[in-house]
Amino acid sequence: MTDGNQALKKAGLKITLPRVKILELMQGPENQHISAEDLYKKLLDLGEEIGLATVYRVLNQFDDAGIVSRHHFESGKAVFELSTQHHHDHLVCLSCGKVIEFSDEVIERRQDEIAMKHNIKLTNHSLYLYGTCTNDTCEHNDA
Repeated sequence: MTDGNQALKKAGLKITLPRVKILELMQGPENQHISAEDLYKKLLDLGEEIGLATVYRVLNQFDDAGIVSRHHFESGKAVFELSTQHHHDHLVCLSCGKVIEFSDEVIERRQDEIAMKHNIKLTNHSLYLYGTCTNDTCEHNDA
């Protein structure tokens, strides 16, 4: 049994072809922070006949089961990434939409200190930092 199948079983989800195919695609590093529409296009490119409504339904099931995390960056559309064991935050380019994951112990420690100062016990958090690329790799860079 593959890791994907085990993840589905552990989440209490039946192993179906659409779920397996979507999970396999999402395991590729280039498919993190991907929208349902982009995932659907990739499935079509691979010759998979899985409808857009099914992709949305599966992603919602995965989100409910904790297999993926849904993010709502400034673009207005939801993007998904596989849930990971390590916490990370995100830098988002407002021009090209590029998402960079990062971890910083100083930021994490400071957030905990601020929460304690205000008598809040953190259960989870997300940090999104928005800006624009300042290097030549941004396809929308005006520099």
